[in-house]
Amino acid sequence: MAVALIWLIIGIVLMIAEVISGDFVLIMLGIAALLGAGSEAITGNIFIDVAVFAVSSVALLALARPALRRRFLAGSHTATGTDALIGARAVVVSTVDYDAGQVKIGGEIWSARAVHESHPPIAPGTSVTVVEISGATAVVDVVS
Repeated sequence: MAVALIWLIIGIVLMIAEVISGDFVLIMLGIAALLGAGSEAITGNIFIDVAVFAVSSVALLALARPALRRRFLAGSHTATGTDALIGARAVVVSTVDYDAGQVKIGGEIWSARAVHESHPPIAPGTSVTVVEISGATAVVDVVS
C-alpha cells in the first residue's frame, strides 16, 4: 500500500507542476502515475505498475496530448498590436505615394506609403490594403 501512496503523490505533484509548464506533458505523466497507483492497489506487483505507467504514458502522450493541444491552443495565435493591422482595409486620407501620405485604419489616421516605388500616387478616398507596418508607417497597396 505504501508504493501506491508513492505513485499517488508522484501523480499529484506532476499534475500540479503542469500548471507551471502548460505544455500538456506533465499532466499526461501525472495521469499515468495515478494509473500506476491504481495498478499497485489492485495487483501489488511493481513490475506490472511500471508497465502500466510506461504504456499509459506513451499512449497519453501520443494520442491525448495532440488532441488537447489542438483544442486548447488553437486560438492562442491571434495577431495583436500592429500585426493585427496586416491585411486590414484602409481609406486614403491624403495622397499616398512611395514617400508619404495618410490613411485611416479603423478610425485612426496613420502615416502611410505605397508598397511599390513605381506605383502612381493613390488619391484620397481610395480603398487600400495594409501590406505591412514599418515603424509607425502603414505600407499599403490598392485593393484589387
